[in-house]
Amino acid sequence: MSTDVEERTALRAHLLRTRIAGAVATTRDQSLRRYALFAARDPRALLGLEPERDWSVADLLRLMAERCGVSPDPGRISGTETIDPDRTLDALDALAERLGRAAREREALLIGTGHPKRLMEFYVPLAAALSAAGCDVLTPGEGRDVDITTRFGVRTYNLSYVRGVALLRDEGVREPGGHSGVHTHSPLPVRAALAAAAAGPHPLPGLVIGDHGWACGAGQLGFEAVGPADADDPAPFVGQSEGRLSVVVPLDDAVRSDYYRPLTRYVLNRACLSQ
Repeated sequence: MSTDVEERTALRAHLLRTRIAGAVATTRDQSLRRYALFAARDPRALLGLEPERDWSVADLLRLMAERCGVSPDPGRISGTETIDPDRTLDALDALAERLGRAAREREALLIGTGHPKRLMEFYVPLAAALSAAGCDVLTPGEGRDVDITTRFGVRTYNLSYVRGVALLRDEGVREPGGHSGVHTHSPLPVRAALAAAAAGPHPLPGLVIGDHGWACGAGQLGFEAVGPADADDPAPFVGQSEGRLSVVVPLDDAVRSDYYRPLTRYVLNRACLSQ
């Protein structure tokens, strides 16, 4: 059996090889545009978070350099972005510790993603392992309509669950067991799910696991939230800094879905949840 050091070293190499960390596909100008939107409190960048204080672009750049590993140089305005793989690994360790505690205490959990075509391979094994450990993996509001404003106007989607992981589908689409779904950063899906849980018969979750609006929207409502975030999404890291998200894992959130499987195995091994 490999040692913890060997496992961490192997995963670090995988992060760099697949560009989940290291030199990632996210560009510097893309990050800076998102930081500017967040500083202007544009809802597209806030992801459901309401910052407690004003954050300038310079503030956000310092935060993202500290938490994510991007270059702190404000003069660097082009090229590829960087995520420090050791920060990713440290955050995965923290995630493993939190999920291990959730399993020991058999907490009720809500898991959801706005990137179903990429990140389902990260979440589905977590849901399976936590359910097997005795956690109640919730599915509140399944089938509920969620109206989201897009550049094409208001569109209605359906809240759906695939093996315990929530996602949105186009209205009328039913694909049992399928991973296809809508790419969204909106906090409205998690608000719909939590409202359904509050109305019963589901319990409220002790922990929400998700990305983008799932994590930030839940954290803003006072639920403990954890999940991954890319270098151009400052909202989860601000939420962590302000105490509304407990763990944020810096990583590129748009690589091949199967590339995330070793990250999930690592978390489950560290949490003593491997099946």
